[in-house]
Amino acid sequence: MEFLPTLEEGRLLRRYKRFLADVRTLDGGELCIHCPNTGSMLNCMTPDARIWFSRSGDPRRKLPGTWELVETPHGRLACINTARANPLVEEALRLGVIGELAGFTGLRREVRYGSENSRVDFCLDYPDGPLYLEVKSVTLGYASTAIAAFPDARTERGARHLRELAALARQGVRAVLLYCVNLSGIEAVRVAEEIDPLYAAALRDAAAAGVEMLAYAGELSSREIRLARRIDLLL
Repeated sequence: MEFLPTLEEGRLLRRYKRFLADVRTLDGGELCIHCPNTGSMLNCMTPDARIWFSRSGDPRRKLPGTWELVETPHGRLACINTARANPLVEEALRLGVIGELAGFTGLRREVRYGSENSRVDFCLDYPDGPLYLEVKSVTLGYASTAIAAFPDARTERGARHLRELAALARQGVRAVLLYCVNLSGIEAVRVAEEIDPLYAAALRDAAAAGVEMLAYAGELSSREIRLARRIDLLL
């Protein structure tokens, strides 16, 4: 996935009110841009960090740009725009990068399902039936290890998705959870039980119910991002 238009570099001044970020541009100006991430962004918003943002030419927008990438304190690149995860996964699916999910004949987005009125990110059609695919964007990394973690904040929504997928798996429907690792230099993903023990418990219950779980590492630059390879998932 190529960034179009080309991203602009700046420095992070602060993130606030959840969806706003003040940045300093390379020419010394200051902008307030959109922060498209509802999580804690742990280890992804150090003051004065290098960031990259996309600028909008739409005069109807209240904010002139969107924060896309950040250089973490550990020297990694992270894509903090969670809206990029699903298009990135769809691109990888259509290119056949995710071999475990190859062979689908149809792809639908945001399909309603389950008893808790959820929407699944993708429903893939196969000759022998549908597959329900939930995508989670991973950006939490640490200095001393190449193992990323999810989630970076408590997530009841994430636990609900796991319950819904587990219910499908118990009915014999193929259900898959895919961690899209939008963080460079990562070799494995673990559940951040110290942050959200309820999510960790729901994840293990889903695995026991037969939900398939995958983690794919992204390759990131200020020009493009793409899913490249499967990595280990540590439950």
